[in-house]
Amino acid sequence: MNVSIRVGAGLVLGTGMARLSVTLAEGATGADLLEYLRDQYPDAARLESAVLVSNGEHISHSATLSDGQEVALLLPISGG
Repeated sequence: MNVSIRVGAGLVLGTGMARLSVTLAEGATGADLLEYLRDQYPDAARLESAVLVSNGEHISHSATLSDGQEVALLLPISGG
């Protein structure tokens, strides 16, 4: 299945691109996506803390992805 990825500003330096398209096995999860990206882009060390967002909602790393789904990878922001 194909998944479209929008890479947040804090992660673009590690991937070199703001948008990616990846092919994953059917039934792949958010965790599988992150593992694939870590393998393909070892310089994107901050992937460990990435928040997955799809259709404007956070999705868990255990969520099953769908063919054609778009997922944004964002870094959490804290303030104070």
